[in-house]
Amino acid sequence: MADPAPLHPEPVRLTRFSHGAGCACKLSPSDLRTILGLVRGLDPPADPNLLVGLDTADDAAVYRLRDDLAIVFTADFFTPIVDDPYAYGAIAAANALSDLYAMGAAPFLALNLVAMPADLEPEIVAEILRGGAEQIRRAGAVLAGGHSIQDQEPKYGLVALGMADPARLMTKDAAQPGDRLVLTKPLGTGVTTTALIRDQGEPGHAAEAIEWMSRLNDRASRLALQAGVRAATDVTGFGLLGHGLELAQASGVGLRIHAPSVPLFSGARRYAELGTFPGGSLDNLSYFGPRVNFDPGLDEPARMLLFDAQTSGGLLICLPPNAWEGFRTAADEAGLETWAIGEVVEGEGIQVVEGAYRPG
Repeated sequence: MADPAPLHPEPVRLTRFSHGAGCACKLSPSDLRTILGLVRGLDPPADPNLLVGLDTADDAAVYRLRDDLAIVFTADFFTPIVDDPYAYGAIAAANALSDLYAMGAAPFLALNLVAMPADLEPEIVAEILRGGAEQIRRAGAVLAGGHSIQDQEPKYGLVALGMADPARLMTKDAAQPGDRLVLTKPLGTGVTTTALIRDQGEPGHAAEAIEWMSRLNDRASRLALQAGVRAATDVTGFGLLGHGLELAQASGVGLRIHAPSVPLFSGARRYAELGTFPGGSLDNLSYFGPRVNFDPGLDEPARMLLFDAQTSGGLLICLPPNAWEGFRTAADEAGLETWAIGEVVEGEGIQVVEGAYRPG
């Protein structure tokens, strides 16, 4: 006779299905650039209403419907970054919606993108979708269906649409020398979740990572628009330095980032010293590293954390200098944590310095 099934079977670890967790499973920036360079037919469409499209590295596409209204749309999905199905769904949805918030758009419609193993319990898939659906509802948007396929690795995300005023978009090409760089979430999702997947992490650090990754960037986007911000991006798979370099290149400027002022998850530094970085972080170092100038005193863990592949990270906002006090006051009143980490400068590339940033 076969042994009876255990009364309390071990819970399914979703991350065991993944070759790379969260946004760290993206194509490397070098591979992506090579592939896009080989594709024919990707010339920018000759449509004056396509305000942001194929020819930029922005977070979402933008199509103008009328002078005061544009549709902002994106698609984003990834493999499990945590084992809890509900949290995975909530994080994936927050990450997709973040593309809209980074452009200054308000989400209004979403579709599910679902790829799941055929033998994964229906209850687990349902919890993933419930986590996503509740995030969409929190964002004030409507879930209107989606598409599903069978796959060996779980994958979940959204097609998401938002509305924005074309005159008040936030894009990567609008940064100006003198702008302050403000970050709205700590770094460390890649190195922390990889440590947890390898059973080298602490449960408290898992809870911290899930809490931050599940936060919507809605308040940060709204306050940035109120402060007159015109340049921003969200910090995801290419890390702070990768997305910062995309912004700097699009705007024709340089960035100066003060490493001690960059917020980190509480266990991130220790995990960095253990070297628990996902492959995506190493890809970022290889591709973006030559355009970053580090102060000699910054050690390897401190440098690598700035390349760490983030999932559902915060917004990197280029705040006009005369808006700093008003933005900080509004953020405090809204209960939004923000960190001033540097400034936009003339030149190109990124300089990372040792001293803390002290905005005047």
